[in-house]
Amino acid sequence: MRYEDRTKLHSPERLEFENGVEQLDNGVYHVAVLTPMRGGSAAMLGWWFGTFMQTTEHYKMWHPRDHVWMDWDNKSPGTHVGAQHLVHEYIGGKLQKLRISFLDPVENMGSEAHAPGRLFVCAQVGVLGRAVEVARMVHAVYDTEWGCELRSHFWMGLVETDQLGGLVQRIANTRFARGRALSHSAAQALEAHCHEEMSNLGRFLPDLYARERNH
Repeated sequence: MRYEDRTKLHSPERLEFENGVEQLDNGVYHVAVLTPMRGGSAAMLGWWFGTFMQTTEHYKMWHPRDHVWMDWDNKSPGTHVGAQHLVHEYIGGKLQKLRISFLDPVENMGSEAHAPGRLFVCAQVGVLGRAVEVARMVHAVYDTEWGCELRSHFWMGLVETDQLGGLVQRIANTRFARGRALSHSAAQALEAHCHEEMSNLGRFLPDLYARERNH
């Protein structure tokens, strides 16, 4: 699935590609991870991103081995939208220093992003300390009778930067440049990391949500 087709995620019905790594004809790597969260909900995921996760200690709960450090820029209380999540994390054994800029879900996915029982977490992923974005991300959450399903999709190699008047962006978004900068193994490492952190989150989030909300 191309990034331009992301509105297919409006429907909770299964897509042909829900788990794994595929390289698209333009050289972009599409990574998909489906995570069932028994006892979870879209509201809980929204609370995790928008309210609870404030410190490195919180961030390490999500993935104790791979998550190292976090901070926020432009964070407003109760929402992640418009904020930049600054993180140091290991993916495939390599330390990544990233800036995750959360987008307005309606602007990114359309008005259906606010449908009841759903949550769309949309972001650009950039290199921390540099004015360049290198990927896009959508987490789509759907409530079910037994909890919720989380569908995480990443598109690696969508470069956005105004360096040299946009020349770097035009070159970086060619199939040739993506072939040199990206690898199947790096995409597989991202898939594994996402599967681990989201599965872990699903195990502790319902109890954490109930405990914190009852304080």
